[in-house]
Amino acid sequence: MKPIVTLVGRPNVGKSTLFNRITRSRNALVDNFPGVTRDRIYGQAVWNGVEFTLVDTGGFAEDDQDFFAGPIRAQIRQAVQDADVVILIMDGKGGVSPFDRDLMTVLRSSEKPVLYAVNKIDGEEQEERLYEFYSLGIDVPFPISAEHGYGVSDLLDELVSVIPPSRPEPAEEMIKIAVVGRPNAGKSSLINRMLGEERLVVSELPGTTRDAVDSIFKVNDKSYCLIDTAGIRRKGKVTRKLEKFSIIKSLRSLDRCDIALIVIDAADGITDQDVSIAGYAHERGCGCILLLNKWDLVEKDKHTAKAYYDRLRLAAKFLSFAPAMTISALTGQRVSRIFSRVDAVYAQYTTRITTGQLNKVLGEALIRNEPPLHQGKRLKFYYAAQVSTRPPTFVCFVNYPDAVHFSYERYLINQIREGTGLTQTPIRLLLRQRTGRIEFGKKKPIKDRKKSRR
Repeated sequence: MKPIVTLVGRPNVGKSTLFNRITRSRNALVDNFPGVTRDRIYGQAVWNGVEFTLVDTGGFAEDDQDFFAGPIRAQIRQAVQDADVVILIMDGKGGVSPFDRDLMTVLRSSEKPVLYAVNKIDGEEQEERLYEFYSLGIDVPFPISAEHGYGVSDLLDELVSVIPPSRPEPAEEMIKIAVVGRPNAGKSSLINRMLGEERLVVSELPGTTRDAVDSIFKVNDKSYCLIDTAGIRRKGKVTRKLEKFSIIKSLRSLDRCDIALIVIDAADGITDQDVSIAGYAHERGCGCILLLNKWDLVEKDKHTAKAYYDRLRLAAKFLSFAPAMTISALTGQRVSRIFSRVDAVYAQYTTRITTGQLNKVLGEALIRNEPPLHQGKRLKFYYAAQVSTRPPTFVCFVNYPDAVHFSYERYLINQIREGTGLTQTPIRLLLRQRTGRIEFGKKKPIKDRKKSRR
């Protein structure tokens, strides 16, 4: 396991800026007002050959300062408990704060190694601001500028000298699952239920989650990475810059996941925005599972579930292959079954079909339903091969690829599903201009015969 280093401090002190600098990323959202970060954000870092996991946390404030202050404080305490080393960041411009003293008390009771960094010191001439912080009983405060990089190397040199050595871990396959949906659909509640702990801040206020938060865990010796995302609203309703960045990060999470859990608020019904979000996942080639959450709030009889499924299939015809299920993140109803669905979809998502089996399936499909004519000439499909997985992607060589109607292409995809058993994963079929003349059903290629010259 890599050692864990946790950044703590009061709101707007520059923790996320330092996190981004050390991890050389832009994973933590940064804005010029307090309270941007709410959940714990994890990132990987290395300094002088020493690897460690860096954790960004929300700002430590009084419970009456912010609606989320209480849950954030609980998150900070858990992060400190899990850490091997803690870096307390203070504000060199604002001076010593009562919150700094409160955090000092918390950290001293934890008995974890602590480094003290005074941020917003942009140069040597500003280091006189450090004097005030000696009143906290600090031996060595490190003057740094998270924004400009001043002093950060000295802080990291000291850090790698005190963190415990890491134990190398064997590489293993990990299924990445992005949890997406509209604001307040229950995404964070669902992840907390799946993890079995209050890992993420949850409230009834929409927009609680801002960052894309990764949580790694194991179920039955299988590794999963759950990615919580900010709620995706309609573009016309998004006006604040921070929300725009949050939605961009949510969409980028779809680019790096294997399976997308599309969480729909069943109590609100199936909306156009739910279908749009499902479309984002489908466009990016994610495996998809549709989850009708808050099922405990729905007035139902024995026909209600079928009616919901029918409406869902009608609204999102492009995801006819995706499994759907009703759940309740609040009560835990059917949440444990999600993992078996994920495993089943992932198995198909990463499947490889042999070229022989694929060409046999397509050859039979062409016999059952012959390709149409193009400018008086019959479309000819020569051969096909799988070129990649995640999702299964096939290339089929045709004499006139641009003339293949989308309905016939859809027919071929459905035939591939039936013939190969890939019934729960997206499939991509690419049509390319022929490079040879190997026709379906022919044992040998048909070669052009040229007269030899004497």
